[in-house]
Amino acid sequence: MILDLYYAKRFLQWFLVITAVLMSLVMLIDLSEQFRRFDAQDLGFGQLLVLTWLNAPAALSEFLPLIMILTTIVLFVGMARSSELVVTRAIGRSGIRALLPPVVVALIIGALAVSTLNPIVAATANRYKALAESYRQPGAAAAVSLTGEGLWLRQGGQNGQSVIHAGNYRGDADKLFLYDVSILTYAPEGGPTRRTIAKEAWLDGEDWVLRDAKIWQLVVGVNPERGARQYDELRLPTNLTNERIRDTLGFAEGISIYDLPHTVTALQEAGFSTTRLRVWLQVELARPLFLVAMVMVGAAFTMRHTRLGGTGVAVLTSVLLGFALYFVHNFARILGENGQIPVLLAAWAPPVASILLTMGLLLHAEDG
Repeated sequence: MILDLYYAKRFLQWFLVITAVLMSLVMLIDLSEQFRRFDAQDLGFGQLLVLTWLNAPAALSEFLPLIMILTTIVLFVGMARSSELVVTRAIGRSGIRALLPPVVVALIIGALAVSTLNPIVAATANRYKALAESYRQPGAAAAVSLTGEGLWLRQGGQNGQSVIHAGNYRGDADKLFLYDVSILTYAPEGGPTRRTIAKEAWLDGEDWVLRDAKIWQLVVGVNPERGARQYDELRLPTNLTNERIRDTLGFAEGISIYDLPHTVTALQEAGFSTTRLRVWLQVELARPLFLVAMVMVGAAFTMRHTRLGGTGVAVLTSVLLGFALYFVHNFARILGENGQIPVLLAAWAPPVASILLTMGLLLHAEDG
């Protein structure tokens, strides 16, 4: 038990050290990227630093597998050089038994990443998007949300705000089409000035194109129906784009794992595709297993005595195998999001297969 706690403590110490070093480098690079990205807006250093800090949780979440494999490599190479693994085997413990404490720590870190880091990433990602948009287009506002009643959009600028509701939508790679559209336009002071309905709407450049539209001017003391006008086709200016709406609809990173089930249900009730969100949910739930796989990959080639030589090659092999498994993991997720393979297979097959592969390598190394 004492030896297990020692291994777990060493693993956690190296994990914190490597995380601090890597995140410092990532934040410096991201800070320079924020300077480049917002060069035209002439933001202050404090504002850019806030944007960098808001990006940090997402970067940490993305780099967790790399941190895990580097932690394992540093731990076991160091223990091999100090002959601690030799002593461990001498007292009757196998190398696989010595791997158990790091695996348990990796499971705990993975569980914390899902239960705690994920909501933090969602909150900071949304805040970053809102701040970045406000810096790029001061005075303009735009938002996209989904409920069981359909798709809600908000656009705005110096001339006021407009709230757009669509009962349903469909889209392909280039265009989104909204159906049963209702638009309520507000003056800059806040009062409604116009209501517009249309059977269908789509974006064309910087305009909404409305088909079979009808407009009511909302003026105090005037019957709106008397001044209502109908159009076979009507164009209204907008600051929204197809890419912006589509990215927001599929922006799973901005939704907490605790809200994902409700969001998926709301989307399904509104008739929208939920494949990407369902894949993201399962990938997040499978994250602890994938981190365990990264630990086992790092250990598979480094739990050997340094007198045997080839330590550099072993480390390089571990890193390359880790990157290969990470690529397969992301590739399977993309296939799942595109509906090419089942959701559960896309999320759970890569970590399970990685664990089985590395377990085979470890057993071969231990028993020959």
